[in-house]
Amino acid sequence: MKRGIKALFYLVTFLFIQQQSYAQTERGEFSGNFQTTGQFYVRDSAIGATTTQYQRELSSSDAWLFLNYKYKGFNFNMRYDAFNNTPLFDPQKAFTGSGIGFWNISKDIDKFNITAGYFYEQFATGMVFRSYEDRNLGLDFAINGARIIWKPNENTQVKLFTGLQKFRFDLRPEVIKGINFERRIQLSENLSIHPGLSVVNRTINQETMKLLAANINSYDLNDRFVPKYNVFVGNIYNTLTFKNIEWYVEYCQKTSEAISNPNTSKLELKDGKIYYTSLSYSTKGFGANAQFKRIESFSLRTSPFENLNLGMIAYLPSLTRQNTYRMLARYNAVVQEFGENALGFEFTIKPQTAFFKKHQTSININLSTVNGLNSFNGTNLNPINFNNDSLRYFREYYFDVSHKFNKQFKMLLGYQFINYNQQLFESKGSDYKYVTAKTVFGEATYRFKDNKRSMRFEGQYMQSRQDLGDFVNALIEFNFAPHYSFSAGDMVNVNRVIRATTAGGGDLTHYWNVFAAFTFKNTRITMGYIKQVQGVNCTGGVCRVEPAFSGARLTLQANF
Repeated sequence: MKRGIKALFYLVTFLFIQQQSYAQTERGEFSGNFQTTGQFYVRDSAIGATTTQYQRELSSSDAWLFLNYKYKGFNFNMRYDAFNNTPLFDPQKAFTGSGIGFWNISKDIDKFNITAGYFYEQFATGMVFRSYEDRNLGLDFAINGARIIWKPNENTQVKLFTGLQKFRFDLRPEVIKGINFERRIQLSENLSIHPGLSVVNRTINQETMKLLAANINSYDLNDRFVPKYNVFVGNIYNTLTFKNIEWYVEYCQKTSEAISNPNTSKLELKDGKIYYTSLSYSTKGFGANAQFKRIESFSLRTSPFENLNLGMIAYLPSLTRQNTYRMLARYNAVVQEFGENALGFEFTIKPQTAFFKKHQTSININLSTVNGLNSFNGTNLNPINFNNDSLRYFREYYFDVSHKFNKQFKMLLGYQFINYNQQLFESKGSDYKYVTAKTVFGEATYRFKDNKRSMRFEGQYMQSRQDLGDFVNALIEFNFAPHYSFSAGDMVNVNRVIRATTAGGGDLTHYWNVFAAFTFKNTRITMGYIKQVQGVNCTGGVCRVEPAFSGARLTLQANF
């Protein structure tokens, strides 16, 4: 593998140098980007910022350099990754390593696109297969192998691939293969359908099978079963579009394999199913979307021994709202692979009377609930006492209204109500069971008449009698276009609840946030001093529990 990577590097370098001697019309196209993050840790036991980086390493850095070169229909990509004492892969540990983290060569030949090396791909919503990267969470599920995309016409597409999943600077040994077919059919001027289907196969290696057999043989006779080398996953889906209405439906089926039961920590032989549908409608001044998803034992990873965000082949998106405000994002629902029912509604209203149209008024409403497999009925959708049923996972009511008073001033106000099963989502003890949080929030932006300067104020207050109690968060931001941005904020734990045998309160706990950014052409530099509360961090629907952070952070992003 190392020889192949070196050969690719030399080939790209050689081709780039060669083009310098050719005429302008014969030269290839070279581009890329660079991103780095440096963190400096200041220990703070009051907020739980005490992991290894605070005690020993004291600093960490992550960097990615991506290069792309196009020449006569060929596309060469390469990315160099470097990590020094980083907590990205495991927040409780420090990882150091560097090397070629991604490379590929692709070529369009008639109606085919052929790729060799690493690639990212997704079938439908990704619930049967998704290889992707999320640097903020330290995730990189690229596939190293070969992929073919065939487009016989503008309405039909077929994808085939085979390979191994990336794991840091190595590969996992399990072989993954898949095929996907999609076709768009226009039935009439206002009616169209877009059906598709996929099949994915994962084969475990002999070493993993030996570990499986050893674990299963340690169980009681009644709990033993014969593990399988292969698992097959398929889906069938369709998008129906009629005028302003769009209806999507998808069914996923997985053959039986060994998966870990989170309630017993034992392996069980189970198949899996997912039922998912969404219905959306939009017209002038109004938009609505409803979603439903049911998961039944649908865990698909490179190995039954992988858990959390490791070895993920299938991506199970959350139906709950992805909040961006600091307090609203405090409690996030993590998708339960072993089983859940989720239901969500979202409405956007823009009143069309002359006054509201002139001031660009907008109203957003979001309702979502997540329950266990056997507790999805009318009573449990809106429980009176959330604490009485452990199969109630999550519930959110969200509302905001924004109004533009004039060209210079606009404002947003909102409210969020959360029920959150902390024991389930954060794997905490029985003392941390359910959290009920009520949050009011607002934002005001004033743009100066020169249109180059603006000021924004953001405030939130969250009330909760569980976990760490009440929080207040405030932030003020100044922007000086096109180069500078500054902000300062503080999140204060105003009524901290100490989990102990006797009830009590603690001192005020501050989570400061000071930030500055400089942008020049295609380069952006940011600096900040941050204190971040411990909890679930979600990006794009993928979540993980992270410890508290205290320290300084420096980032640089450049495109060329």
